[in-house]
Amino acid sequence: MTRPPTAAQRRVIDAADPVTGRLRGTETQLAALVRRGLAFRHPRAPHDHFLTPAGHRIREAEPESGTAAPRAETGVFTARVGGEEEPPPGGPARVREVHSAWQGLLELRRMTDRDGAVDRPCGWERTHLVQAAALALEAAGHRPAGPGAEGPAADGYRVRASPQPDAVAVRGPDDGTLRACSATLEKAGWQVSEHTDPRSRARYLLASPRRV
Repeated sequence: MTRPPTAAQRRVIDAADPVTGRLRGTETQLAALVRRGLAFRHPRAPHDHFLTPAGHRIREAEPESGTAAPRAETGVFTARVGGEEEPPPGGPARVREVHSAWQGLLELRRMTDRDGAVDRPCGWERTHLVQAAALALEAAGHRPAGPGAEGPAADGYRVRASPQPDAVAVRGPDDGTLRACSATLEKAGWQVSEHTDPRSRARYLLASPRRV
């Protein structure tokens, strides 16, 4: 069985950028993570280190008792999915934060695609569907639904998991919102189709990352 990372290594993993997986640490710590297959050194300057899929899995898993310090609950970027009870503060600071996260995601696409393409979702997006779709919408300036908003009362988009494992459901207050969200997601590399809920008759979108 693979030996778990040390407490120091786990702290480096936990502090990785939540979107790009970029790591910060000493050369010794980063080299150790590379040897264990938990990180890779980017070949292009400035040769930053990033988590591999195995590293991301460790970061998202609950740490075993005594192996690492608890992960911080604050200071981690989370895209607005709509309807949150306690949404993050808005304003210019949020706009900058969202823009930075989106640019980081585009860079992750470029680095992990063998052709350096940024027009289709990367592996991280395919394993974080709701957050990835929500980030694309928020970065494009769409308005997320307010606290607790559901159904016809919603005043913006809502991104939720769907019964299809490779797709998310996007709902909005009107057809105009859905059309705008559909256009944004398609531009961001997602396949989008429109559907009608058989019970409520409300229209919604199903979106999944476009394949190569």
